[in-house]
Amino acid sequence: MDSINRQQPEENHKDLQDIQAIKKIQEIAGKNNTCFFSTYLKTDKPMATRPMAVQKIDEEGNFWFLSANDSYKNLQIGQDSRVQLLFQGSAYSDFLSLYGEASILTDKERIKELWNPMLKTWFTQGVDDPRISVIKVKPIEGYYWDNKHGNAVAFLKTAIGAAIGQTLDDSIEGKVKI
Repeated sequence: MDSINRQQPEENHKDLQDIQAIKKIQEIAGKNNTCFFSTYLKTDKPMATRPMAVQKIDEEGNFWFLSANDSYKNLQIGQDSRVQLLFQGSAYSDFLSLYGEASILTDKERIKELWNPMLKTWFTQGVDDPRISVIKVKPIEGYYWDNKHGNAVAFLKTAIGAAIGQTLDDSIEGKVKI
């Protein structure tokens, strides 16, 4: 039996590397600065997942977070630096799963660069709170699901496809590798 992907009249798979991969990562992750951040990927324990706000995505595709140095997340990264970040930009497109290496830093200048006043909810002493640490995630590889022409065109193509009984999906997906 053929995959539904092979039944479509247009190409819907494109793997991306290096600069193209970084641009796709920035595009999708930039639509929603919150992701699910997972640790304990390759242990006999269940994966630990929690929502995290991305403070910055740099030009090399690295993700920057602020975290409490006494958090379970930091403890888990200290035991195993492999992490997974999961993003959803909208209900119909902009999905991204990234696997990478996390490192924990205490660089005060980086903390000041990433700081915003809303973070005082978790770091009550402000930007100089001694509990603040920086987590840098360097993506290695991942997978994305998106659409080629925006949600309106994707919806239209899907509706027409349903009406005529043909797969006219506007999706595009593929590996990202940095």
